[in-house]
Amino acid sequence: MKKIVITGINGQDGIILSRILLKKKFQVIGLSNKKNIIQKRLKVINIKNKKLEYIRKLLNDISPDVIVHFGSTNPSYNKPFKRKDYFANIKFTKFLIQFIAEKNIKFIYPGSSVIFKQTLKKITENSPIKVSNYYAKFRNDTINYLLKEKKEKKLNSTIVILFNHDSKFRNKRFLLPRLINSIKRKKVKFLKKIYQQNINGDFSHAEDICNAIYLLIKKNLNPDKIILSSGQRTYINDTIDYFMPEFKYKNLKAKLSTSKGLIGNNIKSLKILKWKIKKKHLDAAIEIYNS
Repeated sequence: MKKIVITGINGQDGIILSRILLKKKFQVIGLSNKKNIIQKRLKVINIKNKKLEYIRKLLNDISPDVIVHFGSTNPSYNKPFKRKDYFANIKFTKFLIQFIAEKNIKFIYPGSSVIFKQTLKKITENSPIKVSNYYAKFRNDTINYLLKEKKEKKLNSTIVILFNHDSKFRNKRFLLPRLINSIKRKKVKFLKKIYQQNINGDFSHAEDICNAIYLLIKKNLNPDKIILSSGQRTYINDTIDYFMPEFKYKNLKAKLSTSKGLIGNNIKSLKILKWKIKKKHLDAAIEIYNS
C-alpha cells in the first residue's frame, strides 16, 4: 500500500485528493496548519508553528512514497499575497524539495498559471513567463528551483500547472463561493460589479484536477511539467445568468467581451495520463449553491 503525504490537507484540493486516494486504498497522511478535518482512515498532523527540524523527523518517521505539496498561502479575490508570504512559502517548499532529493521520494508540486504572460494563444508548459506580483514570483522561483534540482539529482518529481478550479470545498473567500453567496442573497451591487468585469478564463471542476493528480501517482509517471485544466474558456457571467436569468447586462457583456483570461493547452496531460474531464465548472457552482 502506497503511503501518500499531502500538505495543505484542509484545503479544497487536499480534501478532494485525499478522498480519492482513500477510496483507492492508499494510506494518506495530511499535514496542515489548520484545525483537522475528519475523514475515516485519514491521519492529519497539525504542523502550525513547528520548526523544520520537527517536520523533517516527522517525515522520516512516516517514510512516505509520495508527497503532494498543496500547502501554501494563496491569494484570493480579496486577500493579496504579500512579501512575507513569499518568503514563508518558498522556505518551506525548498525544504520539502531538499528532503525528497535526499530520500528519493516522488514529489508532485502544483504550479500556477499566474506565471504566464498574457496571450490569446493557449498556454503550453513552455509558454513565456511574466512575473508581476509576489505570488507569481513564489511559484516561478520554486518551479525553477525544482527543475534545477531534478536535472542535477534526477528527482522523481512533476510540476502540475493548475488553472482556476473550484468545488463545494472551495474556501469562502474565493470568487465562486462569494459569487454564489451573493446570488443567494441577491446582492445586486456585488453581482453587477462582477458582471461588468466579465471575468473569464480556464475554469475547471476541482474533482477533475485531483483525479488527474491521482492518475499521476497511480501510473508512477514523472514528466517535468504538465498542464491540468479544462482547456476551454468559461465566462463567470454565464453562471450568474444560469441562476438569475433576469439579471442580464447584455450591453456591458458585449462591450467587455474582448477581455480574455488565459486558457491552458491540456493535450499532454490528456494523452499521457489517459485523463478524461467529466465535470463542468457550472457543476461546481451548482454544488456550492446546494451545499
